[in-house]
Amino acid sequence: MTAAIPVPSPAPRTYEPTAAPETPAAHAKPRGTDIVRVAGFDSAQMQKGAPPGWLLDIKLGDPQISLERGSQLYYLHMISSGTSYGVKNGIKVDIKEYPYLNWRWKVTRLPDGGDVRKSDTDDQAMQIYIAFTPTGFPEALNTPVLGYIWDNMAPKGWTGRSPAIGGGKLRYVVVRNKTDRLGQWYTEKRNIYEDYQKLLKDVECADPAGVTHGVEFYINSQNTKSAAESFIGDVYFSKR
Repeated sequence: MTAAIPVPSPAPRTYEPTAAPETPAAHAKPRGTDIVRVAGFDSAQMQKGAPPGWLLDIKLGDPQISLERGSQLYYLHMISSGTSYGVKNGIKVDIKEYPYLNWRWKVTRLPDGGDVRKSDTDDQAMQIYIAFTPTGFPEALNTPVLGYIWDNMAPKGWTGRSPAIGGGKLRYVVVRNKTDRLGQWYTEKRNIYEDYQKLLKDVECADPAGVTHGVEFYINSQNTKSAAESFIGDVYFSKR
């Protein structure tokens, strides 16, 4: 998430969205008290430009966002044309009890030359942020955050800090990149409790203190002055 302070930029190229997503394949998952649902949208309804229970987080430009129907759920469809925005909610989950984050996503357009390792090309088609209990004041600079991203140029498995100002407690994990097929659905599962201990061991609290403070889905392409498009949904925490 690289545009905390938006700056004027040349007008972006026009980008036309793709068609609605094909029906994702069914997949088994835990049920009942074994999961905490984050994003299992059950209709195309939007409230103030975001799914019900979510808030828009706009850094630059006008969001292009909708909910598209899949086989059983609706998926969040996000388009960036030189813009930078996301949607967030304040879900609170104890990741010691629910250590796994699960989600399905698809990217149909990657930002040209997007590379999380460089501040002037730090654009991604989809970013998933998990915020944890702040370790100090001000909260904006002292909140540990894990970011799971679909990058373009950075190698899969790369982990590191955010190059953005104020991103000292943000750690990235590149889950997918340009070597993965565009237009194809992928199902992911991460042990975020282990990721926290490994990637945030240098913060004041090397073990997550308390519960999560929120989840955000984000897209941007303003640094590369290009475009990006993605879908995400069926996001939940699980015990196993």
